[in-house]
Amino acid sequence: MTANAAQAALEPTVERRIKILLVDDTPENLVSLEAALSGLGEQLVLANSGKEALRYLLDDDFAAILLDVRMPEMDGFETAELIRSRPRSRQIPILFLTGYRNEEHLFRGYDLGAVDFLFKPIVPEVLRSKVAVFVELSRSNAKLQEQADALRKQAEVLQKAEQKFRSLLEAAPDAMVVCREDGEIVMVNSQTEILFNCRRDRLISRNIRALVPGWTYRLRPGWDDDFGGPKAQPVERGIEMHAFPDGREAFQAEFSFSPLHTEDGVVVTCSIRDISERKKTEERIRELNTHLEERVLERTEALMRSNEELQQFAYIASHDLQEPLRTVSIYAQLLAKRYRGQLAGDADQFIDFIVEGSDRMEKLIHDLLDFSRVDARGTDFFTRMNCDDALNDAIRNLHSLIEESGAVLTRGPLPWVTGDPVQLTRLFQNLLVNSIKYRSEQVPRIHVTAHSQRGGEWLFSVRDNGIGIEPQYAEKIFGIFRCLQPRDKSSGSGMGLAICRKIVTRHEGRIWVESALGKGATFYFTLPGKE
Repeated sequence: MTANAAQAALEPTVERRIKILLVDDTPENLVSLEAALSGLGEQLVLANSGKEALRYLLDDDFAAILLDVRMPEMDGFETAELIRSRPRSRQIPILFLTGYRNEEHLFRGYDLGAVDFLFKPIVPEVLRSKVAVFVELSRSNAKLQEQADALRKQAEVLQKAEQKFRSLLEAAPDAMVVCREDGEIVMVNSQTEILFNCRRDRLISRNIRALVPGWTYRLRPGWDDDFGGPKAQPVERGIEMHAFPDGREAFQAEFSFSPLHTEDGVVVTCSIRDISERKKTEERIRELNTHLEERVLERTEALMRSNEELQQFAYIASHDLQEPLRTVSIYAQLLAKRYRGQLAGDADQFIDFIVEGSDRMEKLIHDLLDFSRVDARGTDFFTRMNCDDALNDAIRNLHSLIEESGAVLTRGPLPWVTGDPVQLTRLFQNLLVNSIKYRSEQVPRIHVTAHSQRGGEWLFSVRDNGIGIEPQYAEKIFGIFRCLQPRDKSSGSGMGLAICRKIVTRHEGRIWVESALGKGATFYFTLPGKE
């Protein structure tokens, strides 16, 4: 039974008819009594003897019993004595009916619990008024009993709800304290006893501010307006305060407040968690992060110095290596010119190897020098530029190679970006050279275009119909000195695509390739579209 059902039981219902038992061995008297009491509108039960009356009393309850004193076999007094002997019928009012005024009868009747004597001939109005009193009394008792039953059931519902609530409190992993609006503690769980080092009987009725001086909560403005029953406010979480347990050091605790507005006032359920260890852990993490940031900063500075020194070394080494290599190349060419065919054995072939190796080394050093120079150009060289102009410059620089290969170039409109015009020209130039160099037996066909992407960046693509590459090498080709073809079949140094990646990275973009062997290749790279 729910609380609503219990409440409904308290509401008025249609009044049921009250039963009245009429006992007389004379049928005419029963008819007379029935006629006199019919105006009450109640249910009249007629019995011709005491035994018949007792049978009715086994199953039914009556508001009153009108009992004739003089009856054969079992008179009214004997019947009344048996009625009073049964607990169920002991409290039913008995009105004796008699034609004789006998004090002995009166004493005996009242001794058996009679409430009144009515002497024959009976006046109907007097009879009705007397019986009506007991009818109303019975009806009132019935209502009181119904209300008592409903209240009992409602109390059982509330008791079960309270037991359930207490079980939930006990099952909670945190300390749970239920307080009144002024802070008086009305309920706690076992975790609260452990947390505050205090027994439950010493916590109940104590003010929580004795344990948590800063205890407070906030009610939302207008929360209790138009109050119409229990009303909960959204839980307020993560409130940190200091708690002072009995006989122990204070600790930092995290509170969650859940106020509930009831008819008896505001009740606040508090969840309390000791966060001392968490605070210590957070402090250690902050210290570690501070040390880590310092170490990262030191390491970054060291890497920047190392990178700068490496760039300077690469630039100086590449620059200084060119002079002795140029000397070797010149004298090797003089040997080949003056003494070709005059030296014995494989001398001519060896001289050719020296000249070819010198040329390759000179090109390699030149590309390495270009690679080291990419980062040497600061952001001062960045300007608002048209990528169409950069592609046009790259095509002019490769005019002879394009004419010689018969390459066909098509293009879409290219955007304006902020970048280094020299380096973006070199980017397009290297990608075009790569497409022409690794062409198939067909006439090289190259298409360059760009599309706007989400986030404001531009996606460029350089698509060709060349020999393509296997997908597993798609990342390796951007490494330094990486060339997939044997040296005797390629005149490249393996630095072209590495320079492309470094240029795109310097412009805060990405570069990759999508290809399959014999299916051509499409190189993609992104550039920011910011002003």
